Amino acid sequence: MKLSIDNNALAEDFLSDTRILGIVAPVKDYHFCWMLNQALGCDFRRNTEIEIQLAKKGRQYFFSVYEYKEATNTLVHYIYCNQFDGEYLLPEFRHLDYLWLLKCDEVEDDYVNSLKNSIKDISGIQLITELDKDKIKNKIHLVF
Repeated sequence: MKLSIDNNALAEDFLSDTRILGIVAPVKDYHFCWMLNQALGCDFRRNTEIEIQLAKKGRQYFFSVYEYKEATNTLVHYIYCNQFDGEYLLPEFRHLDYLWLLKCDEVEDDYVNSLKNSIKDISGIQLITELDKDKIKNKIHLVF
């Protein structure tokens, strides 16, 4: 009997309790997270243990992931860099610089809208939009 991993089921399960924002901000990842930390009172830190590694065209690509756990509940925020050395974590959203994943707690629309408005006010942020998970073709790339 051959066992195989169902990547679609794995990705669906991983993303089941999430909201995802796409952000255009043409700044370095560490500067972007510093801006968020300063403006929003977050504490995003790079987590090298969950960095996304993809092999494409015989090369390895590494997409940084920053993490911030809220102290008052179970909500965890993840910022993914969508580009590394000319490759994209989610090629279908190549216009986005960052993906913001909210996970591990139910997130109400009011919270997401408030967060989007706060992010919009940060200098250097050009666009923020919520992504429809059904439109993400490469969901498995977000799984760590």
